[in-house]
Order: sequence, then C-alpha cells, then structure tokens
Amino acid sequence: MIKRAIQTFFVFCALSGGALANDTMATLGTGGLVFVQTGSVKMVSEDLYVSPTEVRVKYEFRNEGEADAKTLVAFPLPDIAGSPDFMVSIPTEDTENIFGFQTLFNGEPVDAMLHQYAFAQNIEYTDLLRELGLPLTPYGTETLAAIAALSEEQKADLLHRGLIVPLEFDAGQGWQKEYYPSWTLKSTYSWEATFPVGETVTVEHSYKPSVGGTVAVTFLAEPYENYDPATVYKKKYCTDEEFIRTVERTLPNPEERYGAPFTESWISYIWSTGANWAGSIGRFHLTIDKGSPDNLVSFCWDGEVEKTSPTTFEMEAQDWWPPWDRELEILILNRREDQMENNVG
Repeated sequence: MIKRAIQTFFVFCALSGGALANDTMATLGTGGLVFVQTGSVKMVSEDLYVSPTEVRVKYEFRNEGEADAKTLVAFPLPDIAGSPDFMVSIPTEDTENIFGFQTLFNGEPVDAMLHQYAFAQNIEYTDLLRELGLPLTPYGTETLAAIAALSEEQKADLLHRGLIVPLEFDAGQGWQKEYYPSWTLKSTYSWEATFPVGETVTVEHSYKPSVGGTVAVTFLAEPYENYDPATVYKKKYCTDEEFIRTVERTLPNPEERYGAPFTESWISYIWSTGANWAGSIGRFHLTIDKGSPDNLVSFCWDGEVEKTSPTTFEMEAQDWWPPWDRELEILILNRREDQMENNVG
C-alpha cells in the first residue's frame, strides 16, 4: 500500500500544458501499453517519463518461454463522453490521433490500427453516425456543424436514441435551440508483435498527455457541501503540511483562500492496467518533469526520490508491481505570469 504524504516536491513556475479555456478542465487519464497473453514474457525494465507536454515509456521484454511468442499489443485510449458543457482537455486537434500516439518496436516504427466505436446507453451506433456523415469525436465545431446540418427527422431520431441532447438559450435574439453530441467514443490502437524466444526486445511509445486543471488554487478552501478539498488533495496528490504552508505564504490576503498566484494542472497516468506479463517488473524507473524550474508540484511515491535537474525528479524500484489501489496522479501549480516577478519565501 502506498504511503500517504511520502514525497512532495515544489518549485515555482508557469507550466506549458493543455489550455484552460474555462474555470475547470477535466483530464483524460492515459496509461501504458497492454500486452495480451504474454505469460512467458518477462518485463525486464520499464522507463517512464511524464511531463505536461509528453509521456514516454520504454519497455524491455525477454521471452523466457520455449517458443516465440506472438501477441496482440494494444494502447487503449480513455473514453470520451460528449455533453453540452464539454470541458475536457484534448491534447491535439487531430481527431484520429488526439494524443499524438507513436510507437517503436526494436527501434522501428509500428503501423498501429485505430479502432473507434461510438456508444449511447451501452448500444453501439458507430455505423449510424458514419452513415449520417457525423465525426465520431463527440466534441468540437466540426461535429456540432455536422449535427446542425442534419434534417429535423434525423435529429429527432438521434435524440430518441440518446445520441444528442438539446440546449435552449437566449443570446439576445430570442430563444434558440442547438443540439450537442452525448455519445461516448471508445478508441484503441492495436498491432501484432513477436517476441523471439530467449531474446530481449524493446518497445517504446510516446504521446501528449491530457492536462486538466483550474484557473485558481482550490485546495486551500474550507470544506463545503460535504466536500473537503484539503483531504481530497492529500489523498490523491500527497500534499503535505510543508507544501500547504508554502502555498499559503503566497496569499496576498490570508483570508482569501483562492488568492494564491497559481493555477492548477493535473496529470493522470494509469499504470494498473495491462500487467499480464510474467512476474513483476525487473527494474522500474520513473521521471517526473515539472516543465520549468518555477513550479510547485506534488505527487505520491513509496520510496526515495532524487532531484536530478532543475525540472526533473527520478525514482527507481526493483521487482516492482504497479499499485492496484491507486494510479500516478500529479498536481502542478503554475505561477501566473503577472506574478512571476514575486518570489515565494
């Protein structure tokens, strides 16, 4: 079980990450590759690098079985659910590769196949949406324009199936009605890989993370409506007393708990899926990069953490198992540009 308030590190900075156009932007938690049926394949090492702009993972595998192992490798993307109030951080504008996903097998690029399916009420409607000329992505101006171009009869059918929802509003020209996508997009990349018996191979992949956040520091607020932000953040990000005091010292007015000169960014890495290789990970190495020396960051780790540069912290473990009860959650406080000249004591 991961210890609470184990390691917290902080420095001050403006973070380059997903743009926060609204007060709060949700993050899409992504993870590593899933290797199907690899009971004879040992993960010799995993080297994971996480920053606000890039996630990189390099695996070393050795086939300790008696024959070559051919397996399906998959990279499942998080589900994306549409809504009228869509406030989710999307890393890129490429609707078919929103994470900028790339992978190498023994140094050679892999041509992965993208599988995408649209669901509403647990019913698949992929073919229906394609027949209507609708993008499968349940967000964005292209999708909204395609829905608006449908006939009233087609809109009524989508509404009946729970694929779209109406939103009525008055923008000064009388009441108007627009329809927004409400389906959920499920996506996975996959390809076949062969692990020769007795050999060690490398698998590398990289992508841009979904960086959520808020326009203010929220965890200093007093509890409200049965919600205690300080307790939630301590459990999720291991924000210890020193971290809290450091942020409190930046408050222009101690009575104004939302006044700290930072915004929040959140990164989630799902490391508990796909652990179906033979045994534990021989050597696990983790690097967390703040993106700039001027940043405040907090995360949980059970063990020693070494600061290896003005922006990076590194951790290592032998015979390591991904925690079953929590994922890697990183909180970064981004110093607002109008406050960059002020130093924190």
